[in-house]
This record gives sequence, structure tokens and C-alpha cells, in this order.
Amino acid sequence: MTRIACYFLDAPYSLPNAKDDSRLGDFVILEDVVVSANMAVCSMKLRLKASFGLLACLLFSLSGGVSVAADRAQDAPVGAEYTGEVANPPHGLAMHGQPALPSDFTSFSYANPDAPQGGLITYGFNGSFDSLNQFIVRGVAPRGLSDGVLGANVYEGLMQRNRDEAFTMYGLIADTIKTDPERTFLEVTIHPEAKFSDGEPIKVDDVLFTIDLFREKGRPPYSRWMQAIESVERIGERGVRMNLGEGKNRELPLLLGIIPILPKHAIDFDTFDRSSLTPVLGSGPYVVADVNAGTRVVLKKNPDYWGNDLPVRAGFDNFDTIHIDYYREESTRFEAFRKGLFDINPEESPARWANDYDFPAVRNGEIVLDTYETGTPTGMRGMIFNTRQDKFADKRVREAFTYLFDFQWVNENLFSGAYQRTASLFHNSELSAFQRPVDDAERALLGSSIDQLLPEVLDGTYTPPVSDGTGRDRKNLRKAVELFREAGYVLKDGKMVDGETGEQFSFEFMAASQPQERLALALQRNVERIGVEMTIRTVDSAQYWERWKRFDYDMLQYIFTASLSPGSEQYGRWGQVAATTDGSLNLSGASNPAIDAIIDKLVAARDREEFVTAVRAFDRMILSGIYFIPLFHTPGQWLARRTRISVPEKTSVYGYQPATWWATQ
Repeated sequence: MTRIACYFLDAPYSLPNAKDDSRLGDFVILEDVVVSANMAVCSMKLRLKASFGLLACLLFSLSGGVSVAADRAQDAPVGAEYTGEVANPPHGLAMHGQPALPSDFTSFSYANPDAPQGGLITYGFNGSFDSLNQFIVRGVAPRGLSDGVLGANVYEGLMQRNRDEAFTMYGLIADTIKTDPERTFLEVTIHPEAKFSDGEPIKVDDVLFTIDLFREKGRPPYSRWMQAIESVERIGERGVRMNLGEGKNRELPLLLGIIPILPKHAIDFDTFDRSSLTPVLGSGPYVVADVNAGTRVVLKKNPDYWGNDLPVRAGFDNFDTIHIDYYREESTRFEAFRKGLFDINPEESPARWANDYDFPAVRNGEIVLDTYETGTPTGMRGMIFNTRQDKFADKRVREAFTYLFDFQWVNENLFSGAYQRTASLFHNSELSAFQRPVDDAERALLGSSIDQLLPEVLDGTYTPPVSDGTGRDRKNLRKAVELFREAGYVLKDGKMVDGETGEQFSFEFMAASQPQERLALALQRNVERIGVEMTIRTVDSAQYWERWKRFDYDMLQYIFTASLSPGSEQYGRWGQVAATTDGSLNLSGASNPAIDAIIDKLVAARDREEFVTAVRAFDRMILSGIYFIPLFHTPGQWLARRTRISVPEKTSVYGYQPATWWATQ
């Protein structure tokens, strides 16, 4: 056993591995802690700064001899000291079961390895940006630098996801991958050819530095994932082993594979968390070539990109140049697409899809309208209540608003009847609890927290309120008034007021676009009919994101995307820690230990059957909390695309993948 005595030169730290967090004078004793050979890691990765650092660590064995546990022989093969069962092949890691692709696969099925190279693609997004550092809380960064859909253009992780499997990762920077059946560790070797865009090789020190950097300076969820690493070992010249405790989060090894590896030699640790328009150096196929603050980022293909011949990159990164343009108004952005200023337009508005694409570029064949079917859940688009605000703390008040949103009227009058109502976080999949009565396995998993669930959610009869489609359904209005009264409000002189203070119930809806404002107006009409004051405020993107990060809003609209393998991201959306973490995706402020407990079960599930049971139980828990007004979803992915941009014949399970497209003109 190795013990570590850590002397604190500055303010004291609380170390989770400390035995009873006991201090012996100026020292704290830790048991069974592994420290990296170069002393870059000490338990929670507290850094040394020469003789004036935060701490100095003296390692000694129980017998008194000095011991550095992580300093393995430089020529030792990776995993040589691990004698337990290996749970995965060295080329990939699946969330459940084994990777679908063999070790000698040549490309992903939805990519064309023979795609022509060269040309330009331009993306157009709504909003703006004021920073190029997407890894921190401060600032708003542009999309397309390290994006799951647009591609790992500038930054890369240890692994790359196959979008044709529920959740499986294959080696990228990691040449080999290993974990045990309990998933108590992740062990990787760095690819011998891996290098950053400046030509410097990627080293073990860069992985250790990235863990340290994101643990202390990174935004959620990067910081949370890195904080889950209990200790790190250097293995030989190119190996790293991350110890993950008891392996309760079985998704964690895959998530750690997503996090971009950043260069120690090119980043100032102390200033990293300051937003800046100076690009952070990466290892991906593109580099940031030009920036027009707030409006455009230009990416250029790196001719010396190290990963061109890897099977996970075959058929990807086919353009020489990528433009990422931003427009402050949605109407301006769409008009720019009509004029040919960018190349693809994912469409979410049924009314616009049905009525606004009859313009010359479509009629003459320059633009094609594609519909893509996916094999994934629809996700949940909703109007989110901020339960941190007292006005939305009472669940009966939140439920009242679900009766005030008239989906039937909205769908017919605003969207030509093209939308379908969403009734689950994982609608249209086996993961959904919608129209499924709770079974014995779920009951056992939920335990005593089952008492928190709504009866209709338990018995499978739950559905969002249905109206008569008139936009003023009296039955639903009466139900909303009744729920307000149960929560202590009364109608007085046509106003819904607090029964004790006499203050009228009022709130603000913060909108980010005209479509959101239009939808909020539909809600406002019914809200005002029962004496509630609703203000709609549409703000620019910079103000929107700043208020978002501080949770400075009453209600806003958001879509929680969903996959076939939901996992640790749910802590960031619904967990207690995220509820008080600025910049997190816990927009509702949900803070319920029962939710955290069921997410624990979800991420710890070992097989698909156990996993599906846990996700359904989680779905019921969130639906019963009434954290949002559920909205709607489209029957597929709609995309308008200029025909000079070509796409592979096969679509992935997750839908279209722009990183696999190429230019034909």
C-alpha cells in the first residue's frame, strides 16, 4: 500500500481520497493513491509549480521506503501488469455488448472512402460568437470546431464515435483501448503517429495536462467527467491508465474518449479560462485560418494531418475549406440561404418547409429538398420552467401551464398540421415510458421513489393535455385555474393573484428567435385569459447565452436531444450538482436526489435489458416532475441542400452527417 503525505503551501484543499479528510498538522494522509511519475497528478490533480507550488508530496511506503507507483518500466507493454479479464477488443469499446465492427474495418458504413477531395462548404447559423475557446464557461464559441455532427474538425479525442451504433467508440488518438468488465479503469496507448497541427507529437504529458486542465478550468460536462477520474498512471512511453473507482458509471470510459486532447506546450494553464479569439491548438484535420469576430470562422484543411489513413477518418474531412457564418436574425439567415450564401439548411418549421421553398434555386435544381429517416428517439422540445424561481417552484403551477398550451390549435394554424406531439424524453423508441405501464423490474429499480410519480405516468395512460383545437378550450382553462387555486392563488378582478400577498402571477418568456417568439405568443393568449401576466422578451444571442449561463430567466424554449444510449449527460441536464453549476444544461433547476439515484442506475446498467428498464424509470421520473411544457417533433430530418454538395448513399442511424459530404463542383 502506498501512502501520500501532502503539504499545503496555500489555502487548504478538501481531498476526497483523504482518510476521514483528517489533517496531521499541515499534512493530510491519503491511502491507496497513485501519483503520476512526473508528479503532474496527485489525487485530484493538484498541480505543482516548482518550489512555490500549491503542494509538495512525499511518497513513502508503509515500511518506510520511497515508492512511485506509476513509474513503470519504460519498455513494459501496455497492460502487462493487469491480470484481470479484458472486457473489449483493443480497437473499440461499446456501451453495451461488443463493437459491431471488426479490428480490420476500413471505414464507417455511412462514409464514402472514395469521396473526391477539395472544394468549399459553407454553414450558416443563427446567433454570434465572441470566443474561440469552446471548452470553458466564459464566452460563446462558434460551432464546427469539435462538433458531433459537423465533425471533429479542429479538435480530436482519444476515440471517435460510430454513428451507426447506439454508442460505440473506436480508436483515434488512442491506438489501443482497454477496460475491465467492471469498468473501473480506462487504459489507452497513444497512436505513434498522432500529432498536433503544429507538428508536435501527442504525448502522455498532453493527456495528463488535459485531465488537469479540464478538471479545474473546463466547462461542464468536461469538468465533471475529469473529476470522476480518481487517479492516473503513466504506462511506459505511450500508455495512460485512468482509474475510475468502482466503475459505477459504465459510460465514463466512452465519455473520456470524446474529450479533446489539448497540447501542454501551447496552452497557458493559468489563463485558459479567459475567453479569447485566439484559436486553441488542436490535432484535427482542419486549422482555424481566419476569424471575423462574431460573423465568420474559416477552417483550412491541414495537408499534414496525421490521421488521414485511419479507418475512422476514411470518407471524412473531404473539403479543403469550411466557412462557418453567423446571422443575427433568423429571417436574414434564411434569406442568405435563398441567395446562395451558404450550402445547407436544416429545417425545423413545417410551415416553412411546406410553403417557403418554392424559389428559383429549388425550381431549377440548384437546391434539393431531402428527408432523412433516423433510428433514434425524437428528443424533447419544450418550454422549460426555471424552478429556481419561486413562481415555478410549485408543481401544480407548472402543471397548470401544460393545460394552457393548445398544441392542437398551434399545430393546425401555425404548422399546417405537420408536427406530432412529444410525450417522452425518448419518444418513438423502446426507451420511452409513454403508453407503457410500469413493470416489476422498474418498480424494483425505483424503490420508495415510486411514490413521487404521477399515477397516469405509472399506469401508462399519461398524455400531454389535448384540446378541442379552438385555441380557447374552456375545459382546459378551468383545469388550469383549479390547479392555480390548489397552489394558493385566486382570481380577483380578472387577475390571478397570490392568496396571501395579493401579487399578480407574472413571468417572462425569454426567446432567442422569431419562431420561438411566435410560439410564445400562442401560449400568451391563453395565459392572459386566466389573469396571468406573461411578458415575451426576444434578446440577441450574446445576451441570451449570458442569461442562460446565469439561469437568469423564468421560462425559455429548448430541445433536449436524445440518443439510443442516454447516459451521463443526464446528470448535466437533471442532476443536483448541475442545478447550481453556471453554464450547465440543467435549465429547469431540477434538484431531486431520486433523479440522481435513477441516473446512477442508468449509467451502471450492464446489459441492454437492464439499461432499457432504467431509462424508462428515469423517463417517468422526469415526466412526473413537470419541468417543461412538452411541445412537438417532426417525422424525420428535413434538409435543404445545394446539389453541388454530395452525400453518401447510406444514412447513419443518427441521420445525416455533414462531415462525410463532399463537393462535386
